[in-house]
Amino acid sequence: MVAPITRPQVLSFRARAQQLDRNAIELAQAAVLDIGAQDSGPDGARWALSNRGVDLTEMSCRELVRVWTIRAAPHLYLRESLPSVAAAVEPFSDADAGKRMYNAAKPLKWAGISNLAALNAVAQAMRSVVTRPMTKGEVSTQVSALMDPPYLRFCRTCNATHLFEMPFRLAALRAGLELDADTSPPVLRPVPGFKRAATTSPRYDVVRAYLRLLGPATAKNVADYLDAPVKDVKARWPGDIAQVTVEGEQRWVLAADADKLTADIVTTTRLLSPFDLFLQAKDRPMLVDDPARAKALWPVLGRPGAVLVDGEIAGLWRPRMSGKRLGFRIQLWAKNSASVRTAIAVQAERLAAYRKVPFSGIDLDG
Repeated sequence: MVAPITRPQVLSFRARAQQLDRNAIELAQAAVLDIGAQDSGPDGARWALSNRGVDLTEMSCRELVRVWTIRAAPHLYLRESLPSVAAAVEPFSDADAGKRMYNAAKPLKWAGISNLAALNAVAQAMRSVVTRPMTKGEVSTQVSALMDPPYLRFCRTCNATHLFEMPFRLAALRAGLELDADTSPPVLRPVPGFKRAATTSPRYDVVRAYLRLLGPATAKNVADYLDAPVKDVKARWPGDIAQVTVEGEQRWVLAADADKLTADIVTTTRLLSPFDLFLQAKDRPMLVDDPARAKALWPVLGRPGAVLVDGEIAGLWRPRMSGKRLGFRIQLWAKNSASVRTAIAVQAERLAAYRKVPFSGIDLDG
């Protein structure tokens, strides 16, 4: 057993594992793509990659694929890894599939339809419909017409009856469909030559990837991240793990990574997007131990970005457009040195360049 681990050591371990301390890496070596980089908001997965040293000017969009996976959210992966990813993100069991589908599982149960059978049925219908690029609305309309009542619900917003949202999203990759980049509403298209791998490789195993990138963790942390039952996660708990104590709590990390927990504290400054993997850990008090600050970082709607300074969340940021120029309001939670303020300004200018708009400066509070 490794000696007790401190909170700063945990955060530095995660920042280093996720390569937030790197200034240059090849796309194929981006660790976040093993578990998927969530592609939500204007500063989504590509900004997450840029924050980890991937040169976006040299990156070919053909090397990446965008699909609905974990928590039915859009994520980016290496295209060549998609067969293994598809196997890795499959529900662990019928109960797991039901949990991930939320309220869609209830009418299926009443009709005597298993959750996995339902996903297969929706996937088969989607595969038959999507033979060319189609908007989500087009796909939903045509697939809904093929499905029986237990698969459908009346949507007040659309004033129409269509598929439940979660099975629709969760079945898309099972049907071999990807999402076009930067499309709203989403455009779905068949993945050329897609075939799901028969087994999950260790690199893309979601439990192992969580422990490697967001550890040390508990089975409940992993289950919450996946929307899966804890029982199913425990059944797939790796054997090559090390137990550690963090803030008096027992947690686990891959044995090969245990020695990395005591490495030097990371020194880096980054502006993280609201859905960056670093912020997706399911032990939020470990990331932000002040309840008021946590509430500001993770509101129900309209999440801000986070300022990362030396492994710690040091404050919040929001964009501010003035005409065609982009600035940022930065709210720091403590006084920082002039060098840190300069580093934040440099990162803000990088983000403006990423968005391809002139930079108007930062409004720094704190």
